[in-house]
Amino acid sequence: MHNMFSLLLVDNTAAIALFVVLPLLGIAIGGVVVWLVLKQVSKKKSAQKLDETSKRVEEMLATAQAECKQLKKEAILESKEQDLKRRNEFDQEMKEKRAEQQRAEARLGRQEDALEKRETEIARKEQSLEAQRNNLQKRTEEVQKTQEQVSHQHELMLQELERVAQLTKEEAKQQLTDEILDETRRDLAVQVRNLEQQAKDEAELNAKNVITLAIQRCAADHTSETTVSVVPLPNDDMKARIIGREGRNIRAIENATGIELIIDDTPEVVILSGFDPVRREIARLTLEKLISDGRIHPAKIEETVEKVTKDIENQIKAAGENAMFEVGIFGLHPEIIKLLGRLKFRTSYGQNVYRHSIEVAQLAGLMAQELGLDVNFAKRAGLLHDIGKAVDHEQEGTHIQLGADIAKKYKENAMIVNAIMAHHGDVEPKTIEAVLVQAADAISGSRPGARRETGSNYVKRLEKLEEIASGFRGVDKSYAIQAGREVRVIVKPEQIDDAKAMFLAKDIAKKIESELEYPGQIKVNVIREFRSVEFAK
Repeated sequence: MHNMFSLLLVDNTAAIALFVVLPLLGIAIGGVVVWLVLKQVSKKKSAQKLDETSKRVEEMLATAQAECKQLKKEAILESKEQDLKRRNEFDQEMKEKRAEQQRAEARLGRQEDALEKRETEIARKEQSLEAQRNNLQKRTEEVQKTQEQVSHQHELMLQELERVAQLTKEEAKQQLTDEILDETRRDLAVQVRNLEQQAKDEAELNAKNVITLAIQRCAADHTSETTVSVVPLPNDDMKARIIGREGRNIRAIENATGIELIIDDTPEVVILSGFDPVRREIARLTLEKLISDGRIHPAKIEETVEKVTKDIENQIKAAGENAMFEVGIFGLHPEIIKLLGRLKFRTSYGQNVYRHSIEVAQLAGLMAQELGLDVNFAKRAGLLHDIGKAVDHEQEGTHIQLGADIAKKYKENAMIVNAIMAHHGDVEPKTIEAVLVQAADAISGSRPGARRETGSNYVKRLEKLEEIASGFRGVDKSYAIQAGREVRVIVKPEQIDDAKAMFLAKDIAKKIESELEYPGQIKVNVIREFRSVEFAK
């Protein structure tokens, strides 16, 4: 602090000296100038003027001295003000440091108090633990003594039991074990059945809620569609023009499109026959354009087929992109987009596969959203699950295997490939989303009016369902009901008990899955009933 005051005093003295020396230096320079002026004037003017000049010089010197005194006072005042200001700042800084030091000392005091309390608490807990350890050791010794006494009493009891029952320990143990095992098996079967039924009820309720919400939120069209390959004619005279001279026109159409034209006695109708739905659509549009134009000859036929083919290719690409945008999936390979568009001309059991794929994608995505799963993955798998049907009429293999090959070829995720292969149960699904695709596929295919089935196939399917159920031992009768959605199996109560009935239902369901093709799912309902009737006379 003394050093700081010394520095402040030195700074103030220097300032005062500067303010004093500068005016004096000015006065000296002014005096020299005046003297020189007087010397020059003295040569030219008289002594009177010299006196006047001397008076003026004296007045100027007096004025300069007064100004010098005033400047000196101002400098001293300013120096004192600065000194006072710095002294106040220094005092304020020292007060803040003292306050901070006091706060730090208070914190340290509180921490010391807390440490002392903690040490006291730790010492108390150590004493308590030591007492508990001693108590535990005493109890352990007592338990060991009790165990020795119980073991001794147990040996005496076993000897007495062997003497009374005339059975050895091992024989009694085996007999008791067999009885316990039999009883345990019965209890276990009952518990398994109850737990399984409870789980099924809860799972069915939750599944119904999820599926109901998904179906309600899905606005996809699910009416049955067919690709009708029939071209109406304005009149029967048009048949001759389509056939052409010596059949050249009809041969040109068949060669250009790969579709067979059937012209029979059916009035004003031409039937197109072919396995390729895209080619059949090209042939239909070509024939309609030719009939509308009126000019039918081989050159015009080839030109029209070429134009229609380009239009169909554009339609296929646009349909694939529309399906992708409608579902909300992006990043598909361009070839997969084209294959999706080809599904627009493909039907399965009368249901359009293009609309079916979009509906499955939307249902799977909605169910995944309800369950908190990956919505994009479920939609992508649902949209591509039937992609193999776009080429199954051109290549060997099932649409499942072809779809998996297409997905692998265009670098789709391995889980997407698994979902495609598992949607009919050919392989085990590795993800929950794959199971959702299975459910969505079954929902879309089993909706009323979604698919059509001939009467003969329907009857054969019901007969096969009853035949499978009746082929198991202990089955008395079986009935297929609800259009084949359920089979009720009545068993012989003397051969099948409640526990076996549960396993019988599973065996029947597995055999139906492996031997029967059907849309949706089939409920297997095993019924066991025992009646005792007596008459009072």
